[in-house]
Amino acid sequence: MREKAARHALLPLRIFLGVTFVYAGLDKLTDPAFLSASGSGSIGELMHNVRDTSAVPALVDLALLSPVGFAVLLAIGEIAVGLGVLAGLLTRLAAAGGALISLSLWLTVSWQVSPYYYGNDLAYLMAWLPLVLAGAPDYSLDSLVRARRSERSGRAAPSAGSDRLRRSRRTA
Repeated sequence: MREKAARHALLPLRIFLGVTFVYAGLDKLTDPAFLSASGSGSIGELMHNVRDTSAVPALVDLALLSPVGFAVLLAIGEIAVGLGVLAGLLTRLAAAGGALISLSLWLTVSWQVSPYYYGNDLAYLMAWLPLVLAGAPDYSLDSLVRARRSERSGRAAPSAGSDRLRRSRRTA
């Protein structure tokens, strides 16, 4: 039972981050106020407000060159990351994209939040790291692709248990 729980430990994290990022992206794309260069609730206003308090003002300046284009790109990135992690397709790459989005939002939008642990972007960055490191070993398209490759090569697909067994034999 313990081994099975360990194998599925990242599944709740995948579901939470995937759903959250898809929702965040769709929310941005469907909010006409957000998708404006200026005005209340716009991406432009947000970027102007955080520019002088961000850790990397150059990133904000870059976004301000085309605030609406940046907002659309951010939203599409969030949706792609979320769907990739939910499906478990190129999970490590998708998680790295999520970590990069969270890092850039932390360094710009939520950098001034004090104390730092009130800002959510840093917590999201840390939440992405286990998925960057481990990927999606179960209930994922990545695992199906691995199994198909193993079938084609005539080998059995490695399971988490057999992988641990091989490692323990090497160290014994």
